[in-house]
Amino acid sequence: MAYLGREPAYGAFERQSLTADGSTTTFSLNFTVGSSSSILVNVAGVVQEPESAYNIASGGTQIVFTAAPASGDAVYLIYLGLVSDNTSLLSTTSITGQTELSADAASDDVLLIFDTSESALRKISVTNVLDNRIGASKYNTRNATGDGSTTAFTVTSGVNVDSVLVTENGVLQKPTTDYTVSGTTLTFQGGAPASGVAITIRELLI
Repeated sequence: MAYLGREPAYGAFERQSLTADGSTTTFSLNFTVGSSSSILVNVAGVVQEPESAYNIASGGTQIVFTAAPASGDAVYLIYLGLVSDNTSLLSTTSITGQTELSADAASDDVLLIFDTSESALRKISVTNVLDNRIGASKYNTRNATGDGSTTAFTVTSGVNVDSVLVTENGVLQKPTTDYTVSGTTLTFQGGAPASGVAITIRELLI
């Protein structure tokens, strides 16, 4: 089914690694973000708090840390939301007498689409688009407890290493380095989580 404007696209969340030198606090972002909560920031395995540990500057193109990450610290970002490119959207003059939305579309709003099978415009609610294209749930969470020996845990078929967030006792793990995903199995690298460690696997929308 065709769309007026850009067709919705969903995939793995983008990642970016930064090189810490102990003095630099401002880094350029690979993607433009709308706010500090649009990215998940990990420094030396610890998730940072938006607006406290870092802020977004220069129109969403830079991240500014309150304190410079120490030299040698592994710093990486997971983009949870990107600023959309509105250049392909309908202009206010495309539909006579109508104006652009001043805010995000509500769940009961109606969209116009072009049905290629009927060569005609059709209407569909935002809720139906979300349910049909990405499913009713935006993520699935699995919880487990480490026993000191188990390294493999079950995940949903179709996820990959870039579409799951894994924490051990609240500490974010690094994809590929700390864990891998193959089929329906997530495997911890470098040893099993210690006995009693709280493991959370959040399967993100793909």
